Order: sequence, then C-alpha cells, then structure tokens
Amino acid sequence: MKRTVFSDIDGTLLNSEQRITQKTKYALGELKKNGIPFVIVSARSPGGIFSVMKDNGINCPIISFSGALIMDENRKILYQNGFCKSDARRILNYIESGSFDVAVNIYSPARWITKDRSDPRIVREEQTVKICSEEGTLDILDGDEICKILCIGEPNVISSLEKSLKENFFDFEIVRSADFMLEIMQGGVNKAEAVKKLCEIWGVSPKDAAAFGDNYNDREMLLAVGNGYLMDNAPTELKAQIKKHTKDNNRDGIYYALAELGFINE
Repeated sequence: MKRTVFSDIDGTLLNSEQRITQKTKYALGELKKNGIPFVIVSARSPGGIFSVMKDNGINCPIISFSGALIMDENRKILYQNGFCKSDARRILNYIESGSFDVAVNIYSPARWITKDRSDPRIVREEQTVKICSEEGTLDILDGDEICKILCIGEPNVISSLEKSLKENFFDFEIVRSADFMLEIMQGGVNKAEAVKKLCEIWGVSPKDAAAFGDNYNDREMLLAVGNGYLMDNAPTELKAQIKKHTKDNNRDGIYYALAELGFINE
C-alpha cells in the first residue's frame, strides 16, 4: 500500500492567522520521515502556493487552480487543463453585462490579471496570497491558456452569479471556494480529478490516500480518496455530505487525523 496525503491550504493547512500550527508542522515532518508524499491542493495560483511553501520550509508537488495545473516538487508541469481566450471572453462579457458587483481575476499558469489593483477585494487577496496581480485585460495574455477566472464579491452576489453562470455555461466547472469567492474552470476540472490524475502518474490508488479540506471545492476530492476528512470549520451543509470530520484548522485537525490513521506517530 502506497499512502499519499493531499491537503487544501486556506482554512485547512493554514489556521485563521494564515500560519501552520506547530503540531501540523510536526505531522508534515513525520510524513517525510515515513516516506509518505504530501501534496498541496489549492484554488490558489502556483505563486500563491509557493509563498506558503517558502514561509514554512515545505517542498512538495502541488495541484493549483482547483485542479487545472499539476506541478512536481521541481516545479515541472505534469498536467494542465485550461480554456481558450475566446471562451474566457464570453464569460467575462456575460459577467460585465449582468452588472454583477464582483472583482474579476484572470489566471494563466504564470500571470494574474485584474482590472484594478486598488479595489479593496484585490488588495485583500494580494495580502492573503502574498503575491501581486497585474492590472490589465484578457488581451495582455499572448496566447496563454486560461487556467481560471475568479470572482470576489459579497456572498449574496456570489450566490446569484453562481446560479446565473450555471444556467448559461454548461461546459465549465463553476464552484465556490468560499462564500465570497466563485471559481470558473474548464469543464471537468476539479480537485478530485487532479488527485486521481496524479495518483495515476505515480501508480498509486486514491483509496490508499488521505485528503483534507474545508469548503465546497474540496467536496469531490474528499469523496474520491479512501480517507477524506472535512475540517470542523467547514460549512454546515458540507458536514452532512462528508462522513469523516476532524478538528478545525486552529486546533490541529490534520495532525490528529493523520495520527488516527497511523500515518504518523503522536
């Protein structure tokens, strides 16, 4: 049995102060000692993930953009699944024509484009992920595949936009990563499919893996592995759908679940 551990970042690996707790750091060290691969799986861009890795001395494979991009520990791209600029333009035009009050973000593998960096919603996101966006439009991306469009807004606006997009764009994956964030990816892109893809590349079974998450875009991943744990800080709606729960991200949930599974020693 070849075991693997997959973990979301925000609300899962990081606590509410955007730090990894000491017990969780210990757990990551024990995984390394035991030869069990650890993979970060996030809606963040690679740059937003690398900042967390740098701050905490972590070097591991990553799944970014909620599954649109997989990179190994040497930052080599193993898998990529985005959409073309013409499809992105259709979505952006629809959002603009609907007058939805959201801050729109466009991501290619290496760039993050937004209309106005001074927008408080963008300022907050830059502070969270510790990287800077670029001001511009879709047109400044020369031939780059689009990995994701992210909309940030008030929860009621995000709910309305989610419903409207799902009614009009059937070929895309549209999911909330937080109450105030809506992710738009190529159809079929999600964390679960990326986890399965990496397991296939490595020749391991998802049934022997553990995964941790706290939000709607983690649901499929937690159901796809043998041991999918939902953090106790997750929305109540999700708690009814995922059987295994662990302590919240401020109380070392990852550490306690891995100890329970026997992946690490307490």
